[in-house]
Amino acid sequence: MEGASNVRGAALALLAMGLYATHDVVIKTLGTQYPALQVLFFSSLLSFPLVMVIIMRDPTPGTLRPANPGWVAARTVVGVIAGMGSFFAFSQLPLAQVYAILFAAPLLVTILSIPILGERVGMHRWLAVVAGLAGVLIVLRPGAQPLGLGHAAALAAAMGSAMTAVILRKLGRSERPLVLLMWPMLGNFLATGASLAIEYRPMALPHLALAGVIACLGLIAGFLLILAYRAGEAAIVAPMQYSQILWATAYGWIFFDEVLDLPTVLGATVIIGSGIYIVWREGRGGNSANRPVIASRIRAETVTAPRTSLLQRIWPPRP
Repeated sequence: MEGASNVRGAALALLAMGLYATHDVVIKTLGTQYPALQVLFFSSLLSFPLVMVIIMRDPTPGTLRPANPGWVAARTVVGVIAGMGSFFAFSQLPLAQVYAILFAAPLLVTILSIPILGERVGMHRWLAVVAGLAGVLIVLRPGAQPLGLGHAAALAAAMGSAMTAVILRKLGRSERPLVLLMWPMLGNFLATGASLAIEYRPMALPHLALAGVIACLGLIAGFLLILAYRAGEAAIVAPMQYSQILWATAYGWIFFDEVLDLPTVLGATVIIGSGIYIVWREGRGGNSANRPVIASRIRAETVTAPRTSLLQRIWPPRP
């Protein structure tokens, strides 16, 4: 029975990752014609009614005033950076290359969990982190290819996602999910709305509809991921995130004439292998008291794809 549940969880996670990848393809499609932050603004705007329906289910009484204002402010800033960075990176770089860089987030979670969560990291996981970061350098290959703002944005998105995950783990249940969702939404609207004053291009109605598609895909994928974690063990479900590289390869080839080069394949393999090893080590217990990577459910956070862990707290399982 447990095996069947794990298979179901893995299958749901794979489907969720396919939808997330489709979400990112639409971002890239619009990003070739409009400023990335403009795409993020309208996608966020169109996702707001959907998110509000979810937020109204929050059973925890209280206000929008945070109990931990410093940490909530930090979570808001890094969440906005993660969303803006990922949207911009997808508009500038090949899909597979963006994913390879974003896959460094679990490695960064491992590092950040030491000062923030007091996590003890053993030699095996340190070696995996070093190997994974070496994989990032293989993908970036500084000196062999020109590095641009897209690469910096992808790295910022990975760091922002990792920092967000660790902060949420630090806060635990001391903050209402509503607070942890709404403040980044407000920060995002302010930041991306301000960017429209710098660069704005009128959007055709079909393209506005695509921005709405981004919003719907992100939320549907998030709920599928909730079902996946409820069905299967986290150590089984978590590695399914790496299937996005397969979707990226196929989508990149079909829609954008992108072809994987050897350094990206090699670097992504090293990063994915390192991430899976860390998940496996955490799944075994031992010196990992918090299991921060497994608990993080890594996915570059945007307003159109909120943290699954927060959605799950608002949307409790049926009795």
